[in-house]
Amino acid sequence: MQVYAELALAENFCMDFTLLFAAKSAVKNTASAKRLALASALGAVFAVVFPLFSLNAVWAVIVKILSGLLICLVAGRFKSIKAYVKFAAAFLIFTALLGGALIGVFSLTGLDYSAGQGFILSKIPIGIPLFGALLLILGAKKLAARLKKTCANSVNCRIYAGQSQIDIKGFFDSGNKVYLKGLPVSVIPQEAAKKLLDVSGIKEGVKIHTVAGSKTIGVFTADKIEIDFGEKRETLYKVKIGVNPNRADRAILHCDLLEDIKTA
Repeated sequence: MQVYAELALAENFCMDFTLLFAAKSAVKNTASAKRLALASALGAVFAVVFPLFSLNAVWAVIVKILSGLLICLVAGRFKSIKAYVKFAAAFLIFTALLGGALIGVFSLTGLDYSAGQGFILSKIPIGIPLFGALLLILGAKKLAARLKKTCANSVNCRIYAGQSQIDIKGFFDSGNKVYLKGLPVSVIPQEAAKKLLDVSGIKEGVKIHTVAGSKTIGVFTADKIEIDFGEKRETLYKVKIGVNPNRADRAILHCDLLEDIKTA
């Protein structure tokens, strides 16, 4: 089977991007599409160059795994080694599952494919892999959504900013996907924010999307926030807080704060 370098690059870029996006969705990493694209391009180049080294079977497997770990390091945003391990593990697992599924499909349908040189190519090099990858993404998103639903519990909060502090009820909302510079943003009512600081002096902002449309809200950094879970109280420092201009009586806490509590 004749293999064209540009076709191998395109297919492997699509495959790597899809798998990295699936891993990002499953572990809720904040990586941008640009980082995923850069890592995917690196993976595609490696897949095409790899056959030139003519390594034996053992070294070939080792090098492939190391390349996957490097791709994950480039692709994601990590606050800890644990976060990186979770991302890399998800990527490697999805890669193995998708690779096995594609080989199974090719075998059952009698399609020709070329494997073992760092990539898989068939007579239909783009359609079938992307279709399988699409199913993988949908499954990863469904899993992530199911995990996020577990964080919709009500808590009591105390937020500190300078010499001021407020007590407010809040809840972890799986629908809050607001980030500023890669950091999760929780949202509190404007009246509550005014008790902490002069909201007119807030310089940072982030765009949010609601049913009514898009708008930019002010964001400040609270010195710390204490979250009372009933049986225990957790404290987080330097938390991004957005100011909700609409009428509200509770704080909308970002679910990523739960991950910060677990790793604290």
